[in-house]
Amino acid sequence: MRSVFYTAVLLAALCAVLPASASSLLDYKGECVPFARAASGIQIYGDAWTWWEQAQGRYARGSVPRVGAVLVFARTQKLQLGHVSVVSRIIDSRVVMVTHANWSRIGGERGRAERDVTLFDVSRRGDWSVVKVWYRDNDGLGTSTYPTNGFIYGTPDPAAGKAVRKARPSPELTARQPDYVGSLIDAYAR
Repeated sequence: MRSVFYTAVLLAALCAVLPASASSLLDYKGECVPFARAASGIQIYGDAWTWWEQAQGRYARGSVPRVGAVLVFARTQKLQLGHVSVVSRIIDSRVVMVTHANWSRIGGERGRAERDVTLFDVSRRGDWSVVKVWYRDNDGLGTSTYPTNGFIYGTPDPAAGKAVRKARPSPELTARQPDYVGSLIDAYAR
């Protein structure tokens, strides 16, 4: 039940990165970094591959997926700027779903957002250090493997000793909560 709630909150947060005229999450077009930052609330800037080191001392990091955490893909020849995606669902210990931007070609274009894309942990130790990603163009699991650094959580690094404002994704806009601005105010007033 808790992961369903966090998924709803995460998906609502993705609305914050869309232009005001956008009709759905899938209308987003852009890079993975601003998309992941807005969706997770993690305030890190710069190329995706730099997020792991930037998080040290600021945000908790680890090798266990959590809904709302950002998975940082390492810099490789194929991913020269790295990649970041936000965990939207946990299926089991080796399968998660992420929401991210600028991965598959959608309508012949890169940069679009994709919701609930399947990732498989194919690392030998089960530590999410190597993954395979569902690739829309193949309509299946991609053939490539990608090294990752791990997950950045939206909580302060417990070893840091200095406070970091806790990351909080934007609240959900639903039929039950039609006042988006009001829900934003409520979320940040808490």
